[in-house]
Parts: sequence; structure tokens; C-alpha cells
Amino acid sequence: MKNRTLAIVKPDAVAKNAAGEIIARIQKAGFKILAMKMTRMSVPSARGFYEVHKERPFYDDLVAFMTSGPCVPLALEKENAVADYRKLIGATDPAEADAGTIRKDFAESKSKNAVHGSDSDENAALEIAHFFTRDELLANKG
Repeated sequence: MKNRTLAIVKPDAVAKNAAGEIIARIQKAGFKILAMKMTRMSVPSARGFYEVHKERPFYDDLVAFMTSGPCVPLALEKENAVADYRKLIGATDPAEADAGTIRKDFAESKSKNAVHGSDSDENAALEIAHFFTRDELLANKG
């Protein structure tokens, strides 16, 4: 069964003009892009999106980073989408990421790690809804 995940090409990767190459890798890995846009997250949007981390010491820095420039959220579909995407992007810390993963190749640090990936099917549904309307998703469902 196909399921969905949310990917975000983060501001650091967009600033380095790496978004196209990252998106190409995602497609080569068999993911179908259901929806994609370039946007700049507002502070309220970033705070809401990362609300799960609000008690953590890095929360304010994460919100500041995610609102520092444009990002590219993508709704992706594939069998085992969440697990396969997380394998493709690698560990949060690029120093610990496997060779050939997106974070190993594009991330600068644990905080500037190039991409976001949903950690569960449940969170993927919530995260996709944060960025995309039902109509945006249905428009590419074919």
C-alpha cells in the first residue's frame, strides 16, 4: 500500500541552490511528488509546525532558522514512504549519516541539515496538511 510523507528542502539547502538536485534524488528513489511549492514560513507557521519541540532548548533557534529564507515542502507518495524517505535522507547529524544520503551530501550541521522528513504516518498526515490543501493534493492524484 502506498502512503505519504512530507519532505522539506530547508532554507540552508535552498540558499545553496541544492533544491533541484535534492528533488531529483527524491524522484530517482521512486517517490511521486503529489504537491510542491516554494514558500517562506512565517514565525507563527514555523512555531505551529514544530510545536512538538516547543519545550526543547533548540526550539527558538529552529523557528528562526526555518523562517530565515525560502523552503520547499513536498508531499510525497510511495510504498513505505516514511521509512524509505528517512533512509534516503540519513541521520539528523550529517557527521553520522551514511555515505550517499542527502544529509551526508548537502547538510552543514545537525541544525542546518538540509531536509526535513516526517517520522511517522500520523505525523506525515498532519505535516502535509500544514502546507497543502486537499485540493492541491487531489489535483496531482492521477
